[in-house]
Amino acid sequence: MSDKKPVIYKRWLKYITNLLTREPADRDALIEILRNSEHKNLLDADALLMIEGALHVSEIQVRDIMIPRVQMIVIDNDAAPEEILSIVVESGHSRFPVVGDTNDEIVGILLAKDLLHYYANPGKDFDIKDMMRATVFIPESKRLNVLLREFRTSRNHMAIVIDEYTGVAGLVTIEDVIEEIVGEIEDEHDFEEDEANINTHDNDRYTVKALTTIDEFNSYFETDINDDEYETIGGLVINEFGHLPKRGEAIDFLNFNIKVLRADKRRVNLLLFSRLEPIQTTDEIAEEK
Repeated sequence: MSDKKPVIYKRWLKYITNLLTREPADRDALIEILRNSEHKNLLDADALLMIEGALHVSEIQVRDIMIPRVQMIVIDNDAAPEEILSIVVESGHSRFPVVGDTNDEIVGILLAKDLLHYYANPGKDFDIKDMMRATVFIPESKRLNVLLREFRTSRNHMAIVIDEYTGVAGLVTIEDVIEEIVGEIEDEHDFEEDEANINTHDNDRYTVKALTTIDEFNSYFETDINDDEYETIGGLVINEFGHLPKRGEAIDFLNFNIKVLRADKRRVNLLLFSRLEPIQTTDEIAEEK
C-alpha cells in the first residue's frame, strides 16, 4: 500500500502541473487567463483593456468604426481659402476629404497644416490641387489589424471607406483604430462645453449626446419617456441594446433608428437618431380618426 502512494502523488502532481502550465486553447481562454491575472492584481485594469483591444482588432471591420458619410466634414474643391479656413477652425480637425462635382467624388485629402504655406506667402495664387494629398480608398470589410499595418507602412492617417457599389460610405482615421485598442482619445475639440446636446441635421436626423437627460430629450422631441429608472438617454439606449454597444451598432427604438457614433469600452458618447417615420400633427391624427 505504501509503495502505491508515491505513484499516486506523482500522478496528481503531474496533473496539477499540466493544469497550471497548459497553454490556452483559444482566444477566449487567453482572455480568461488575463482577466484572472487582473483580479489577482498582476495586471493593471487599463493594461488589460488595451490587451483585449489589441486582440479584438483582428475581429473588427472598418464598417464597425467608420465615421458615416452624413458625419463627414468635407471641403469643396472650388472653395475659397477663407471658406476652408473657417471650416478648419470650426471643426478643429486636421485632415479633410476634398469633394469634386458630387459628394461621392473624393478628389483628395487636404491637411490643415498645408494651408500655412499659402498664408505664409500672401502673394501666391491659391490652388487647392497643389496642396491635396492622394486619397486612399478601402472597402468596408477590411479588418482593423490589416488597416493599422497599412497606415503604419504608408504613413497615411486617413482613408475613405467605400461600399460594395464603390460609393462613399464614410471615412476612418488611424486615431479611430487606435481608440479601439486604448479607448476613447478626447482632445480639446471633443464635446465642447458650449456645444448643444442635440443637433438637427437633414433628412430627420439628429446627433444626440449620450449624457442628454431624459427630460431634455422629451422637451426637444415632444416625447413622454419615463425618467424614473434612467436619467440620461444613453442609459436608456444601452438598456435597450442589452449590452454596452460598440460604435456602428444600431437599433430601432422610440420611433428612431439609433446608431452609435462614438463609444469606447467604458461608455457610449454620441448617438445618431434617424426618424423612422414623420411625426403626425394633432390635426393629422384627428383626420385619421
